[in-house]
Amino acid sequence: MAATKTYWPGFTALSDQIFVRQGSITDGIEKPQPAKQPRVVIIFAWGDAQPKHVAKYADGFRHLYPDAKQIAVLSPIYKSIWRTMAQRIEAMKPVLDAAFPSPNSDEHNGSVLVHVMSNTGGIAYAATLHAYRNRYGRPLPHRLVTLDSTPGSTKLTFANLRRLALAMALGTASWFPWPFFVTKGLWGVFLFLLNVLEKILGRESAGAQSVKAFGNPELSSKQTRRLYLYGKEDRIILYTDIEENIAGARASGWKSDARLFEGSGHVEHMRKNPAGYWKALQDSWEEAIRLADS
Repeated sequence: MAATKTYWPGFTALSDQIFVRQGSITDGIEKPQPAKQPRVVIIFAWGDAQPKHVAKYADGFRHLYPDAKQIAVLSPIYKSIWRTMAQRIEAMKPVLDAAFPSPNSDEHNGSVLVHVMSNTGGIAYAATLHAYRNRYGRPLPHRLVTLDSTPGSTKLTFANLRRLALAMALGTASWFPWPFFVTKGLWGVFLFLLNVLEKILGRESAGAQSVKAFGNPELSSKQTRRLYLYGKEDRIILYTDIEENIAGARASGWKSDARLFEGSGHVEHMRKNPAGYWKALQDSWEEAIRLADS
């Protein structure tokens, strides 16, 4: 369902999760897009991110690629983990409508940059991969996917349960009047019970489904370059889990770059080291374009 309300300046809401703004416009006419700029940048935000925080990433991309259309996707944690895959796929269809408005055109040439943040952003990205495959019968055409603080382990060990509960508590602590540790404990209980329910129903978790989608070449082509942005100080996603994913992706044939940050935690790398963050991203995009043109 389309919406006309704008939740933050410059963006128009396509749904309660998906927002779009056009590239630079001069005198009411869109400027021709330089060949090395992405045509579209899609940003899948971390769980429960507020628009004012996601806008900082959107503005960074606007500085690098002023002519690219931007699509920003918010990812409420409860929707990500409670919805079925079919429901998540349905929710992401407006992303396809905005990124690829014509079914048969140069819009499907792959000049798209996807930016994914945290495991919750990864769940929305995976649903979009499925949505495109369902509609067009081929992998989502994008030159580069950047993976900020993701993907982590999907095994529900006690240690991982604590980290997931921490992530959910950080996003929702302001909703409740009681101390933070109570919120964290309640989310831990919820996640444990959800895991039990999924086992009874024989259903994979949303996180497991998303990681499986990352590794499926029918959904994510091996022509798509990957850039992993991660840090050792991340309290929610272990850097060793990300490095295990990097090794697996490279062994399976995905061209992958990696940038390890010091002194920054979960989805904090851009805020703590903006120069290094945007340089890594720009370098990977240019390499992806160079290889595509060669």
